[in-house]
Amino acid sequence: MPADGDVRQESQAELIALRPGAPRLFPGLERMANWPWWLVVAILLGLLLVLQITTNQQMSVVFRAVAAGLGITIRVTVAAYALAIVIGLVVGLARVSSNRIVLNVASFYVEIVRGAPILVLLMYIAFVVVPLGVSAINALGGWLLENAGFGLALTQFKTRNFPNEVRVVVALAFAYGAFESEVFRAGIQSIERGQMEAARALGMNYIQAMWHIILPQAIRRILPALGNDFIAMLKDSSLVSVLGVEDITQKAKLYAASTFLFF
Repeated sequence: MPADGDVRQESQAELIALRPGAPRLFPGLERMANWPWWLVVAILLGLLLVLQITTNQQMSVVFRAVAAGLGITIRVTVAAYALAIVIGLVVGLARVSSNRIVLNVASFYVEIVRGAPILVLLMYIAFVVVPLGVSAINALGGWLLENAGFGLALTQFKTRNFPNEVRVVVALAFAYGAFESEVFRAGIQSIERGQMEAARALGMNYIQAMWHIILPQAIRRILPALGNDFIAMLKDSSLVSVLGVEDITQKAKLYAASTFLFF
């Protein structure tokens, strides 16, 4: 039976072996265990897909069929996300405003839009908001034509002048603007209040302090959340196929319907 001193020595030896930087029997294996293996697997799967596209005739045909839709998916996502960032920044600033009217209007937009399904927003904006907007433009053109003698082009503006791709960009931006506004609000409120007070004490007005002091720090903190929302919008862009926009999802559906080949 080992003595207490032997037990303590064994425990100390185990602690030394577990200490970072302690000599290991296979140090290379430990370094490999810390590699981002998920990224390695993703790269290998991507290379396998490229190999299949270049060597498999059926895969080549499928890729050519959906390639145009891939470009539309990327274009819609980038355009809608850029517009959503602008909306989110403006509404986020409104959410931290001391003006009660501005605060309540921004809160109404955020709470309503965040609680509505994105598919419903897509269809509502495409088939309700856009026609209402066209009617308003026509009415404005008629008023200008009657009172100022110009505006004929506005009276001839039609709903078909708004392509479906533009409608889905506006709808996605409107929907995700509410989510981005909460990201910006959280980022702004995470900055210590004393920094705004110090900036104002140095002679900056509210806009200067927000632009030069608060927002640069807030944006740095919210970059991971903004990246997550971009990925979410990229996935939600598949919903635009219900409006007839031939993104990669719609292209794949059309190809499958015409060939009965479901990849």
